[in-house]
Amino acid sequence: MASSMLYSILFLLLLHQSLFSTANLIHKKSLLKQELLSQSHHTPLNDTPPTLFFEVTKPIKLPKTKPCSYHILQHDFGYTYGKPPVLANYTPPSHCPSQKFSKIVLQWNATCKGRQFDRIFGVWLGGVELLRSCTAEPRATGIVWSVEKDITRYYSLLMKNQTLAVYIGNLVTKIYTGVYHVNVTIQFYPDDESDVVSKSDALVSKHHSPADLILPFSRKLPLNDGLWFQIENSTDIALNEFKIPQNVYRAMLEVYVSFHENDEFWYLNFPNEYIEANNLTDTPGNGPFREVEVSLDGKVVGAIWPFTVIYTGGVNPLLWRPITGVGSFDLPSYNIEITPYLGKILDGESHKFGFSVTNALNVWYIDANLHLWLDNKSTKVEGELLENISSPLVVSLISDFKGLNGTFLTSVSRSISSTGWVKSSHGNITTNSVQNFNYNNSMLIGSDGDLQIVNQIIHFNDSVSAQLPSSSVLSTESHKKFDLYLYYNELDDGNGTSLSRENITLGFFEKKSEDVGFGLSKSSLGNVQNGQGYMVVKNNLVVSGLGSTQQVYKYDGSDLCYFRNVSSSNYTILYDEVGNTCSRKRSHFGFGLSRMWPSAAQRVFLAPSLLVNGKVV
Repeated sequence: MASSMLYSILFLLLLHQSLFSTANLIHKKSLLKQELLSQSHHTPLNDTPPTLFFEVTKPIKLPKTKPCSYHILQHDFGYTYGKPPVLANYTPPSHCPSQKFSKIVLQWNATCKGRQFDRIFGVWLGGVELLRSCTAEPRATGIVWSVEKDITRYYSLLMKNQTLAVYIGNLVTKIYTGVYHVNVTIQFYPDDESDVVSKSDALVSKHHSPADLILPFSRKLPLNDGLWFQIENSTDIALNEFKIPQNVYRAMLEVYVSFHENDEFWYLNFPNEYIEANNLTDTPGNGPFREVEVSLDGKVVGAIWPFTVIYTGGVNPLLWRPITGVGSFDLPSYNIEITPYLGKILDGESHKFGFSVTNALNVWYIDANLHLWLDNKSTKVEGELLENISSPLVVSLISDFKGLNGTFLTSVSRSISSTGWVKSSHGNITTNSVQNFNYNNSMLIGSDGDLQIVNQIIHFNDSVSAQLPSSSVLSTESHKKFDLYLYYNELDDGNGTSLSRENITLGFFEKKSEDVGFGLSKSSLGNVQNGQGYMVVKNNLVVSGLGSTQQVYKYDGSDLCYFRNVSSSNYTILYDEVGNTCSRKRSHFGFGLSRMWPSAAQRVFLAPSLLVNGKVV
């Protein structure tokens, strides 16, 4: 079976370094008793510098001021699986000359050497998640990597005493020797008065500023795990009770999501009818569609159709060395506007947010942060929910299979909208929020289950508009498109030897527009990653393999433009072009992959699309 073989290969193979898939331990414990290939080195390890691993993304736009550095944590994450998160006391940066900051940046720096799995990890401050990430898989000569994240939106949280928590579930043995040496630093950039926008309109300024209060929706310490909730099946609901101040006039929920174990590759999962018809066991099912649903007191208020992040050990681990998968070092969080619902929760009583995952298998890690804006001139804000429309999922599954070969087309759509008003010292503000989703997944299974080809596209669009007393409208709009193409073929060469070939394309596209009173701001992002690899496996051990990756990242914004075209193969950077010139014509979703990649690269993953009697021709 293509899918089952893919999972077993990912969890049971090693090539001189750790080559295992996922950031989880459940599927990996059995590996600890496997006989592994010894590492041979032709040059002394001390003579080889560590390899720099990186995720391609645009730089953070920084003010011209000199940052004030705050080193908050240094720790060596050895045997930390099933143990409490590492904690550090955080106090506001009183040592900084200025106490007003226009930009705050979290810096994660880490090194590792030896063999080790990829590990999912999180960073929380006062229970509020700041970063969800995956570790890089090390090599014998060592690796280094860093993550920089703009955390200015957590400004109010950073101005109070808090507890910092970091969890990496690492396991160290005589075989898996990699210890993650980590430093966490926060850079505080003082206000640059030359960059300050006129603040004549107090309400417009507040809308543009970070929240006054952030409430965590995560598990409470002490724990022997991360602070995230765990969703293990489609009926699981993670509930978190909360109460907000009665002078809140705006609310936004930020949700962190990651998927693991049987659902790490949810977009490859077979429909249950196919599994049952072929009497398959230990094969992840429930089909290839997943939705994270968010409810408030039992009513649906928003949803997330997540981007298909592939961790540093996924599909073919050699693909992600040293260029890691899109979003793997800084998993995206997703915003859901809660302002229309304030009329339901400004009563001073306790309420509940719920998080569930449609069709879920174990396990999903989910938590959230509720960003609240407060009316400092009022002790009580009034509000009313005028409309809440949550259409049910519209699902279509077209199956055509005989035995282990066949095709499946899954299509899903949905929309969620809400309108409500609040009355504060700023006047009466009516907010409208709309989410629209469309999903298509085409799956081909051939060669009696040894071949699997998946094409998937997710359209994830949302808009928020706020009608102010002045009759002006503040608005944000985002149109996202998540593309995935995966080709996996397993060939049995006999004598316990097999060859697998993998081709993959990931695409993250987003067009944004924002009008928050200072004029219309627009941006477009096209981030396309293409990879080709193979692995030769003998007796459940990889004896040879190769991974090559090409990536084109293009961002055009009102305040920043950035372009990068980079390629790697077998740990080596082949070319790396970087630019910061804006396009004369804004990019849009219509450019397609054909204009991002040369024809030779297209043929690599388009050629295997024809089957005759279940075989590739």
